Amino acid sequence: MRFAAIDIGSNAVRLLIADILRKDSRVYYTKNTLLRVPLRLGDDAFVEKKISPPKFEDMVKTMRAFKDLLDVYKVSDYIACATSAMRDSENGSQVVAACKEVGIDIRIIDGGVEAKIIYSAYLSGIMDKNKVYLYIDVGGGSTEVSLFANGELKGSRSFNLGTIRVLDNQDTPETWQELRIWVKEITKGYKEIYGIGTGGNINKLSRIANKGEDKPFSYAKLKAIYDHLNSFSLKDRIHDLGLRSDRADVIIPAAEIFLTIMKAGHLKNVVAPRVGLVDGIIQQLIQKNYAKILSD
Repeated sequence: MRFAAIDIGSNAVRLLIADILRKDSRVYYTKNTLLRVPLRLGDDAFVEKKISPPKFEDMVKTMRAFKDLLDVYKVSDYIACATSAMRDSENGSQVVAACKEVGIDIRIIDGGVEAKIIYSAYLSGIMDKNKVYLYIDVGGGSTEVSLFANGELKGSRSFNLGTIRVLDNQDTPETWQELRIWVKEITKGYKEIYGIGTGGNINKLSRIANKGEDKPFSYAKLKAIYDHLNSFSLKDRIHDLGLRSDRADVIIPAAEIFLTIMKAGHLKNVVAPRVGLVDGIIQQLIQKNYAKILSD
């Protein structure tokens, strides 16, 4: 059996096709195919408040291609979710309707739902109930922050602060200040707080910090990496450091957001488990189809 997850973000659109496996009553998945298309819908959505005709067309073409792949891979079930850029676009519903015509049903979800999908479907299983965690998801259009203590969600909030939004100068000093104040308030009274970061940028920063290993890294380590990256021009980050062109610009504001949160919350460190919305969606599909999987 195969399931698929589609994540329509502000920076990129992702398709994950997963093979569903089981051993007795345990059901798990392996990644078969992962595709990433850097459409950058946020460039239109955050500045013009709508998806432009060229990107509208590219989005429909991408969904048509994804539908063909779902058919070729014989995918049994899928979920497609759109986040910040589509939420902010006045013509988001028109984009959804056009994509439905080529065979892909899209749900536009808010930041809280996005964080919940990732947490409830995946991260809850790796958190130590005796520790306090600040979960941080930095996307192109928004940042979701959630505090977990004793295995329970103590507070969660979504901020209109994302990498594309910052690059397009659509962020405000007030939003940065709101983020700092909220993080200070929600973390008050806890001695040791561990950060969990998700998103393509923190995954890349983690690989740089740990030379490819998945290990926690400190505020000081992240600040040193940020200072190093920021000392290069965009062009040199691509040519000299080998960053992809669609990663070399957004990684700077992403690091700034993580540094701001880590400082405000006095985080001991942050770890990037390299999971995202597509992983959470696959887990949701497993839960939804659990009885059917066991009966096959």
